[in-house]
Amino acid sequence: MSGKAYNPFSVYLKEKYGAKVYKITIDAGFDCPNRDGTISSGGCIFCDAGGSFSQAHSNLLSVEDQINAGVASLSEKFKAKKFMSYFQAYTNTYKPVDELKTIYDASLKHPDVIGISIGTRPDCVDEEKLDLIAGYVENYETWVEYGLQSIHDRTLRFINRGHDYKKFLEAYEKTKSRGIKVCAHVILGLPDETHEMMMETAKALADLGVDGVKIHDLCVMKNTALEKMYEKGGIKLLEEDEYVELVCDFLEFLPPETTIHRLAGNGLQKLKVAPLWLNKKFEVLNKIDRCFEMRGTEKEMPNVPAYGVAPISLSVPARIMTCLTT
Repeated sequence: MSGKAYNPFSVYLKEKYGAKVYKITIDAGFDCPNRDGTISSGGCIFCDAGGSFSQAHSNLLSVEDQINAGVASLSEKFKAKKFMSYFQAYTNTYKPVDELKTIYDASLKHPDVIGISIGTRPDCVDEEKLDLIAGYVENYETWVEYGLQSIHDRTLRFINRGHDYKKFLEAYEKTKSRGIKVCAHVILGLPDETHEMMMETAKALADLGVDGVKIHDLCVMKNTALEKMYEKGGIKLLEEDEYVELVCDFLEFLPPETTIHRLAGNGLQKLKVAPLWLNKKFEVLNKIDRCFEMRGTEKEMPNVPAYGVAPISLSVPARIMTCLTT
């Protein structure tokens, strides 16, 4: 058990596999239909040339070599013993299915890799690709991470997402029907989104029973459309304490079995324009924990048997109160 008011993905994995599991970020040379002209040539307004904050190993290496390099580095630094391959940058289902199989298989060759997580867009999966991914479920921890960002179509149009909420729902249902776990990415503080709108996204994900959620603050990176808007004064970013409150409000709507994969972004500092308080990520995470303590939020967290399935508990006593974060 983590002792936190939410269910960290890292704890879920450790309880299930008996050791801390480290993600190895892979760059397999994918593109994005929202950047290459298929849907748009501009991409999402927050996405930089590296594929929205990717921290992958060198794309000059093969997938298998990137995995081996990651295993060697993490084993030396942290005595790590178990790993997941993580396809993060751009749209990691945006190739023909035979190429995808070769890439995914290569990432799972190392005997200490226990799973795979594939970041993609809900408009870039089909029956054949999902069948391929479903083939890994029996032997590997298998996740698809969909960039949702918001359930509000007006917001999705503004950020040039290139798809609507309905498309996410269609992809979600097809993915879940195959036994694949789904993590939804959400951004808090998107332009013109009110507190109520952000909480509506939280409620929708809770009602869906999504397996995992990854939460980001709206972050301005260099050489993005968002940077140009920010420089012109057209974008208001969240202050740190605002963000902490919003995260806690958001998490209180989610059931206890929902795994939380991230609570603050990891953008490279040299490419980050604002907000600079995100450079102190661990301070932000500590403030979130303190906020929950002051609210008295409690959740009955699921027990995760080794290599088993977490039992579902719907007991979520939570008090939504204003808290001090300083």
